[in-house]
Amino acid sequence: MADPPPYPGAPRWVKVSGIIAIILVLLVMTAIFTGVGGPHGPGRHMPSPSVTEPGVQQP
Repeated sequence: MADPPPYPGAPRWVKVSGIIAIILVLLVMTAIFTGVGGPHGPGRHMPSPSVTEPGVQQP
């Protein structure tokens, strides 16, 4: 009995999708660590400490 042909590996679309996914993850991580895009998080929607409401005295 003859040996079956070797497994050809993953299809091209799987390889390309994986490369694109890795590039996107690297871009997002780079943006997070470099601060590109401005401050994000729960503190972004809160007033800054220098802003006071009318009628409120600062200590």
